[in-house]
Amino acid sequence: MKSLFARVALAAAVLAPALAAAQDVTGAGATFPAPVYAKWADAYHKATGARVNYQSVGSGAGINQIKAKTVDFGASDMPLTDEMLAKDGLMQFPTVIGGVVPVVNVAGIAPGQLKLTGAVLADIFLGKVTKWNDPAITGLNPGLALPDAAIAAVRRADGSGTTFIFTNYLSKASAEWKTKVGEGTAVNWPTGAGGKGNEGVSAFVQRLPNSIGYVEYAYAKQNKMATVMLRNQAGAFVAPDDANFKAAATGADWSKSFYQILTDQPGKDAWPITGATFILMHKVQDKPAQAAAALKFFDWAYVNGNQMAAELEYVTLPDSVKALVHKLWGEIKDGSGKPVVVAAK
Repeated sequence: MKSLFARVALAAAVLAPALAAAQDVTGAGATFPAPVYAKWADAYHKATGARVNYQSVGSGAGINQIKAKTVDFGASDMPLTDEMLAKDGLMQFPTVIGGVVPVVNVAGIAPGQLKLTGAVLADIFLGKVTKWNDPAITGLNPGLALPDAAIAAVRRADGSGTTFIFTNYLSKASAEWKTKVGEGTAVNWPTGAGGKGNEGVSAFVQRLPNSIGYVEYAYAKQNKMATVMLRNQAGAFVAPDDANFKAAATGADWSKSFYQILTDQPGKDAWPITGATFILMHKVQDKPAQAAAALKFFDWAYVNGNQMAAELEYVTLPDSVKALVHKLWGEIKDGSGKPVVVAAK
């Protein structure tokens, strides 16, 4: 796949000097993709000299910052509906797909040993299942030694797309959760202690015995945390990995809309808490050179970043989806209505 920027022309020649002087771009938002964005940004800087400064502050803050135009791009794991985007003059496109995974810190429990269902997971975070040796858990795990200890639930304290993906899944798995708590980047949690960012939840769970939390898989992998197996819609217990995230994403129809939610998807291999992560940008740009520089970075990442993403267990987008994204970029224009980048004929 050739780089779009090897096949495009800047909409106006006068942007060229501005672009050269404005290669550094800023973004803010989701902590879910922060590990891969950091890796891409480092490699991009080494390859081009341009810097991408990304603030891992949570999806809620990222949405607010792009609306306020304090950053060149926002990032969110909660896709915005087409109506929401239109209201604020925004567009969104996906970058990678990953998994949200429950992680535990229970003595003697190794990664992949503990099995849970969505309904039991919901009951834990509802405060209904309070002990590790509760029959709801032991019934799923015959022969596994589980302590007579209180479960310490850990959740996000900030506005979070990871929370949106997790609570969207719990709403599908539990009617009680859907009625009492619902889904969103921030919800009224019935129980649990809050950590800021995927980083904060990871650290909290690692420090707190008998705890359970939820993080993007890259954080669990980097910190060697004990992940659980979950029963998916097909009734199979599956482990979190890039192949199972990819299986969950196979049914997405990106050609209709980039508003795609990938939780609780069919298929025997599908990881049930899978989600894409998205970039938000304004369709009319006050600083078109900055927008062009941001798009140049993501185009470079689409072409050169697949292996880096795979090393962190993210799933990269098919070329067909990237082609749809490239087409969408043509809708980003400067104040006079000229595209920031236009596809070469």
